[in-house]
Amino acid sequence: PTAAGGQRAPAYHTSLYLERCATCKSGPCHRYPTEIGHDSVDDLLDQENKRLAENLATKVSRLKSLAYDIDREADDQNEYLDGMDSNFLSATGLLSGSVKRFSTMVRSGRDNRRILCYVSVGLVLVFFLLYYMVSRIQS
Repeated sequence: PTAAGGQRAPAYHTSLYLERCATCKSGPCHRYPTEIGHDSVDDLLDQENKRLAENLATKVSRLKSLAYDIDREADDQNEYLDGMDSNFLSATGLLSGSVKRFSTMVRSGRDNRRILCYVSVGLVLVFFLLYYMVSRIQS
């Protein structure tokens, strides 16, 4: 059907193809009747709106649960990082104390240097012995 002046009337966008004129902007046109009545079209539009609203509600609930999961994961990661921070602070304190004692020992007399040398060689030997034992157990 064509509108006045021989131009085609614009299409009404739904899952149905309904035409309208300039005065019938929100529904089927009174000039171009279709096989479907006004009540049937309204029912179809309501059903389509309900279906689309349900789809939207499903997507919103998925996004909401995803946002909660992200929030929970972020909180868990923050707790983990806070725990690591306190562990690193305690390890830093232990290492700084050990370095101070070691530097004091190095600066002291010749006898302490000899003891330091023996301790260093002993630690290296213990390391290689443990390495040998672990590699022997694994094979």
